[in-house]
Amino acid sequence: MATAFIIPIILAAAAGLGGYLLYRYVIYDAMCKSSVNRILSSYDINKTPAQIIREFHEIIRGEKISEQKVRTLEKMYRQTDPDQFLEMYDALRERHTDN
Repeated sequence: MATAFIIPIILAAAAGLGGYLLYRYVIYDAMCKSSVNRILSSYDINKTPAQIIREFHEIIRGEKISEQKVRTLEKMYRQTDPDQFLEMYDALRERHTDN
C-alpha cells in the first residue's frame, strides 16, 4: 500500500529535478545568450561576446588568454553581468580613438 504513494512521489521528484536541470543548464543559458546578442545588436556592435573578451584581454590588459578561458568568462559574464560586454567594448573603442 505504501508503494502506491512512494512510486508516484519518486516519479514526480525525478521529473521535477530533470526539468529544473534542463532549465538551469540549457534553457537559462540560451536565454542569456540571446539577450546579450540582442543587446549588442541594438547598439550596432558586430562583434561576438567572445571576440570582445579576447580583444579586451589582449589590448587593454596585455595578456593572451586561452579559448577555454574565453568560453568560461563569456558564460560567467553572460549569466551574471551582461552589461560587462558593453563596458569592455567601450574600453576598446576608447583605446582605439586615443591612438
